[in-house]
Amino acid sequence: MLSGLAALAYLSIQLGGSTYSGPGGLRLFAAFDEVGGLAPRSPVVIGGVKVGQVKSIELSPTGDFRARVMIDIDKNLKLPDDTAASILTQGELGSQYIGLEPGGSETLLENDGEIAYTQSAVVIERLIGRVIQSLGNSTGGGEKPSSDSSGGGG
Repeated sequence: MLSGLAALAYLSIQLGGSTYSGPGGLRLFAAFDEVGGLAPRSPVVIGGVKVGQVKSIELSPTGDFRARVMIDIDKNLKLPDDTAASILTQGELGSQYIGLEPGGSETLLENDGEIAYTQSAVVIERLIGRVIQSLGNSTGGGEKPSSDSSGGGG
């Protein structure tokens, strides 16, 4: 019975697709304006290969009201300091993950380093709201016409 449980545990780990070294790897931080549905334990990938995971998400301590994401990646990776991080959506389920794009700098990110180049998550509800708003404005949207002929009415 114990060997059956051990086999089940092994299969669970293998099917999970974990390829990075786990805790104790390289800890990095990235600040985003919007994290969308990103959550702790979301994967961090380079070129579609999982190299780490999100450890935590909290507000930045600098007071700029940005989300500060801590990620843990494989300690054997040597990432340039101009690496970019983007929050992307995976598949039809819409789960989100961080995609890293290494740059070309010779200087490497060190433990507790900050990824300076980030691209926030796209929130579909906001996009739909903007489209509806722009359609409303272009079709009149119930606004009174302005007598100002400068075209600066909004």
